[in-house]
Amino acid sequence: MKALVYEEYAPDDNYKKILKIIDVPEPKPKPNEVVFKVIVAGLNHDDIWGMRGKPIQIPMPHISGTDAAGQVVAVGEDVSTIKVGDRVVSHGNLSCRVCIACTEGREYDCRYRKVWGFQTGPLWGGYCEYAHLPEVNVVKIPENVSYEDAAAASMTMTTSWHMLVGRAKIKPGQTVLIMGGGSGMGTFGIQIAKLYGCNVIATASQNKLEECLKLGADFAVDHRKEDWNKQVFAISKDLAKQKQSSPGIDVIFEHIGGSHWNKELALLKYGATLVTTGATTGYDVISDLRHIFFKGANILGSTQGTRSELELGIFWMSRGKIKSIVDSIYTFENAVEAHTKMLKGNLFGKILMKPT
Repeated sequence: MKALVYEEYAPDDNYKKILKIIDVPEPKPKPNEVVFKVIVAGLNHDDIWGMRGKPIQIPMPHISGTDAAGQVVAVGEDVSTIKVGDRVVSHGNLSCRVCIACTEGREYDCRYRKVWGFQTGPLWGGYCEYAHLPEVNVVKIPENVSYEDAAAASMTMTTSWHMLVGRAKIKPGQTVLIMGGGSGMGTFGIQIAKLYGCNVIATASQNKLEECLKLGADFAVDHRKEDWNKQVFAISKDLAKQKQSSPGIDVIFEHIGGSHWNKELALLKYGATLVTTGATTGYDVISDLRHIFFKGANILGSTQGTRSELELGIFWMSRGKIKSIVDSIYTFENAVEAHTKMLKGNLFGKILMKPT
């Protein structure tokens, strides 16, 4: 079968040098596995980290791709809930399922956890014609949800759901700040917060603000402006008057890091929550601790999410309450262009790739 493979790192982001389409053996299912024909797969920033070999080195030769959707073509002898012909999407959080964290429903905290398509291999990811995963790591796709929408939602929707619902435990009427509202993460963050009846302020670059509003955000602010945080606080003051509460943000959805960090901390109300995952613009930040201890702020880390959270998100997609935003679709032959676009960040929503 055809697969998108690299056998060396590209710390200079020279994807053309390393990405090759080659023939690799078609997978055979282990007793607990399913094999599915990949219809479409979604790009993530861990693809870039993998090709850089940072922050961790990964198995070589490597097939990336954590988010893949397709049709099942073979199942192992112990598989009981999935059958040939089922439409499925990956849940890329591979955990042991038997440790204390896993048996308590916290597979994202499993010390043996690996991200499929990032930490797995050699040659085990979603950018290929046929992929294989344990039965517990695929979720059925409802008939009214497309392969494209499911693949675009796999990691980003699950992670966003876990951040807002599982960790921050958002409530109706709260003021929620979605940082990077034009990203794959941000587009789902906006929709999930609105599903829960929150007032949503989204940040994005100037050319994406209108799209954030169309998606459901109540307000949109250009976070590339130096005083973006003052604009957000002014909005929160107006909302506070309507709700007879104090100004500031109840929950901040953070995944970009970098120079915005302390401005975000300053926006928190007393006893409010900032939940963070990833750090696409930089992870080495300096924190003004006064914004944390004096306000009694909750700073929560979050990584991926559970299979059940993916199923919940897919359920609401099937009911038309959440939708995937697809920026563009490429083929494996155009993988260099696709990854370069993601690196530059000039997109709204998710980038997808198809084998052909």
